[in-house]
Amino acid sequence: MEFPEGKRYETFVGYYRRKYGERLQKLVLDAGFTCPNRDGTVGHGGCSFCDNAAFHPGYSTPGKSLSEQIDEGITFHRVRYPRASHYLAYFQSYSNTYASLERLKELYLEALSHPSAVGIVIGTRPDCVDDAKLDFIASLASGKGLPGWRRTLKDGRVIDSPVVVVEYGIESCYDSTLARVGRGHDFECARKAVEATASRGIETGAHFILGLPGETREMLLDQCSAISSMPLRSVKFHQLQVVRGTRMEKEFSERPEDFLRLGLDEYVDLVVDILERLRPDLSIERVAGEVPPRFVNETPWGLVRNADILHLLDARLEERDTFQGRLYASR
Repeated sequence: MEFPEGKRYETFVGYYRRKYGERLQKLVLDAGFTCPNRDGTVGHGGCSFCDNAAFHPGYSTPGKSLSEQIDEGITFHRVRYPRASHYLAYFQSYSNTYASLERLKELYLEALSHPSAVGIVIGTRPDCVDDAKLDFIASLASGKGLPGWRRTLKDGRVIDSPVVVVEYGIESCYDSTLARVGRGHDFECARKAVEATASRGIETGAHFILGLPGETREMLLDQCSAISSMPLRSVKFHQLQVVRGTRMEKEFSERPEDFLRLGLDEYVDLVVDILERLRPDLSIERVAGEVPPRFVNETPWGLVRNADILHLLDARLEERDTFQGRLYASR
């Protein structure tokens, strides 16, 4: 099977470049949300692996307005992506649908009013959406909720509705794992949220962590069928990184044998095995995560960057002469 740009898998960046004619760069925002797993609604202290500060860029702080964060984010990313001219406002920190509908309207519309923003990405939990919130998000995606909104892309095309993505932190397809990390919902909750979102025409993504306690390599491969069965547009995978000060750090110190710890080469092979089992039209947004070394209790791979891992992944796919969906197609 052939994929664009000489790849052997469907890249998220490539998908947007083909659809909109240019790279759309995400800008992380902190809108001051919290999480039902922190404020006592579902639990206290968050999931056992979580520390938002570990993946929080310096320009994104809740003391600044969204417009200020977007402006500073553009300046920050111009160093690495000088050709980018349009951006996606990424509501990332905590659960970004966990507020009243009126508050969500205020925040989403503020972000979309920025002249360089062509869309929003809303990171949230599956148990933090309802019909009214999804209906409003769908109205933004269709353009009906934003009369007069339009942007001109690099190639001269005019779009009159923004890019709108809802990205769910699902983390695992196994209820036993979700309970162990204190997630506060089961996999069926995640499946229903994804289906309700996608049925409204909203692009839907999901995030999964590879290596949560109790999960084996075989479990990570077996869950690919569940991932592929959901109406997702994109998916992110991150290796588990044990962050200092979290409950998981204590668990890891007490029961290290319960954790799947892979070297870099082993991890790249695992990602290849996962790609082979996924639906070939799923856009792969990320295969690994980066946490600053000061936040983690070990850096077994050294200071390797995500770009280096992607180069290793391309090489391994070529070496194994395989591609995304190779084993999915045979089912």
